[in-house]
Amino acid sequence: MGKPTGFLEYARELPQELAPPTRLRNWDEFHLPMPDDNLRIQGARCMDCGTPFCHTGTVLSGMASGCPINNLIPEFNDLVYRGLWREALDRLHKTNNFPEFTGRVCPAPCEGACVLGINNPPVTIKNIEYSIIDKGWQEGWITPEPPARRTGKKVAIIGSGPAGLSAAAQLNKAGHWVTVYERADRPGGLLMYGIPNMKLDKEAVVLRRLQVLEAEGVTFICNTEIGKDLPVETLRQDYDAIILCTGSTRPRDLPIEGRHLQGIHFAMDFLTANTKAILDKAPGPDFISAQDKDVVIIGGGDTGTDCVGTSLRHHCRSVVQLEIMPKPPLERATNNPWPEWPKVYKLDYGQEEAEAVFGHDPRAYLTTATHFEGDDQGRVKAVHTVDIQWQKNEKGQFVPQPIAGTEQVRPAQLVLLAMGFVGPEEGLLKTLNLEQDARGNVKADYGHYETSIPGVFAAGDCRRGQSLVVWAFNEGRGAAKACDLYLMGETDLP
Repeated sequence: MGKPTGFLEYARELPQELAPPTRLRNWDEFHLPMPDDNLRIQGARCMDCGTPFCHTGTVLSGMASGCPINNLIPEFNDLVYRGLWREALDRLHKTNNFPEFTGRVCPAPCEGACVLGINNPPVTIKNIEYSIIDKGWQEGWITPEPPARRTGKKVAIIGSGPAGLSAAAQLNKAGHWVTVYERADRPGGLLMYGIPNMKLDKEAVVLRRLQVLEAEGVTFICNTEIGKDLPVETLRQDYDAIILCTGSTRPRDLPIEGRHLQGIHFAMDFLTANTKAILDKAPGPDFISAQDKDVVIIGGGDTGTDCVGTSLRHHCRSVVQLEIMPKPPLERATNNPWPEWPKVYKLDYGQEEAEAVFGHDPRAYLTTATHFEGDDQGRVKAVHTVDIQWQKNEKGQFVPQPIAGTEQVRPAQLVLLAMGFVGPEEGLLKTLNLEQDARGNVKADYGHYETSIPGVFAAGDCRRGQSLVVWAFNEGRGAAKACDLYLMGETDLP
C-alpha cells in the first residue's frame, strides 16, 4: 500500500493550525486544509507492512489498539497516494458511517498501532481520513441514499449520540423504519452538546450529516425523554425492536468539604450550556461563564481539555487543571510497548492555548483537591490541594497518598468537575427491569447486544461504560446487525 519506499523518503507532516491567539477569538474549527499533493505524500508513507495492526481494533492493557471500527486504512492510504479520492471515500464508508466525526474527535488509536510507529513517526492516518471525507462533501459525492425497499419493521432508538446514530444509519439501510428519540432540543447527543464547537462544528458538520439521515428516512423526535415524557411501554407496543443508546451520563462527583458551594459544576453542564448558547446565538438560563474568573478544572482527560479551551474563549483570569496521575514520559516507557496506545506527554489543543496565553501548561500532575473554600455569600473562592504519590495499600492496590508539606490554596471562582462518568442513568433501566452488570451498565453481551428482554438491545457507553466515540460507532453498527437478525431471521449488514 502506498509507495513501497515512501516511509524511507518522506517525513510525517501534519496540517497547519491557526495560532492560539487567532483561534481563541471565536468558536470555529482551527485546522487548516492540507494540499492534495502533501496528502498524497503522507499516503505514500504507508509501508505495505505484512500484517497491518492499524485496523485491528483490539484492547491492550485496557486501551484501544488499532481502529475499533476496522477502517481499511492501508487501502484508503494507497488510494489517496494514487489520487483516487472517490474510491478512497467508498472504501472509508464501508466501515465508517461518519468519518467526518471520527476524523475530528477520535484520538487515533490506529496511529498508535501503526507498524511504522515502532521506530519512526506513524502515518498521519487521522488527517488522511479527515481529508477524504471533507473532499467527499466538497465534491458533492455524499448525497442521501434511501433504501430501495422497506421491510415494514419499526425500530425505536433511545439516544441520538454516536451509538444511536450509527445504529439508525445501518438499520435504515436495511430498510427498517427508524425513529430516534432524544431528550435534548437537538439530535446528536455527545456529538452535539458534549464536544465543543471548535473541535466539531455543529452547523457545518453535525447538522449536515443529520440532514442526510433525515432525507434517507430516519426520524428524529427531540425534547422527549423516554420514561418521563413518553412511557417506555408505548415504545414496546408500537415498535418491533428497541435499542438503548443512552450513554454513560452519571458524572463522577467529588464529595469533599465545600462541595455544596455555588460555582462548582460538572464539566458537561458547563460545556452543554456553552454550545447551546452558540447555537441559540444567546446565553440561556443554564449558561455558566468563566469570564474574569480563576478556573480550576479537576480531571485531566479530554473533557478537562475541552473545559480549558472553553474557559479561555470566555476570557478567564487564570486556569489550572488538576491531574491525579503522574506526568507521562516524552517517549514510550518500557512497560508501554507498541502496539499499545502510547502513553506519552503531549500538549492537546486546550493546553497549547493556555500555554500561549499564560506561558505554561495548565496541568498540575499528581495533585488532588482536599476541600473547597467559600466566601460569606456561599460561593467558592478557593480550592485547597495537596500533592500525592501512588503507593500500595495493605491489599496490594495502588492508592494516592498525600505528601505532607505540599498543601496549596488555589484561587477559584469557578470549579469544573471533569472526572469521567460512572454509568448510565438508572431510571429507564429500572422501569424496564433490565439486568445490569456489576458497574451498573446494561447487561448485554458484546457482539450480540440483546438485553435480558427479547427485542430490546443496548449499545455504546450504556452497555460498555465510558469509552471512545469510535467504540460507540462500533457498538451501534453491531447492535444494528443483531437487531436486523432478530427482526428478519438473517442479515446482510456488515
